[in-house]
Amino acid sequence: MKRSMRVSEKYFLRGLFLILVFMLIHDWVPLGSLNDIEAVKVENTADELIKKTVINAGSILIVIIITLLFVGKRYPRWARAWLIIHLLAIMIGAAMAWWVPYFYGASDELITQYQVMFGNTHMFLPERNGITPNTIHVVFHSILLLTWLLAIYISLTKPKKPNKRHTYRY
Repeated sequence: MKRSMRVSEKYFLRGLFLILVFMLIHDWVPLGSLNDIEAVKVENTADELIKKTVINAGSILIVIIITLLFVGKRYPRWARAWLIIHLLAIMIGAAMAWWVPYFYGASDELITQYQVMFGNTHMFLPERNGITPNTIHVVFHSILLLTWLLAIYISLTKPKKPNKRHTYRY
């Protein structure tokens, strides 16, 4: 049976690859005003950064591998659940790290840590409770949300069967 990648799967994979790139480079590669890797190193040891990068990138690689195994086919129930739950867990982590402190307050320690690591990065949101999500994290979280919504869509829909009238034989 010929597999044909759906448009939703193409965008889903693009989102996953953007998330992977973010996780691999945002603490390591200078991106102008979007990040401050020297400030991040003040708050994290090299070993901590390596550990975070490996865990986060490995986590997304699992989702990418599962997607590539079933792209164009009906995903088994366990794969559909994995895609949705795994990305939801990442989103909950992002919300707990950024959005809960932003809207509901944070400890003085977290506020200080974020000001050190992200105080010199580009931000467009107003400060609330001593926290301001920086632009790169807002973009990352937006891509993560859209990718999660695509995971739900892909999990709830079936791929279209190939139209046999348009199948050419050579």
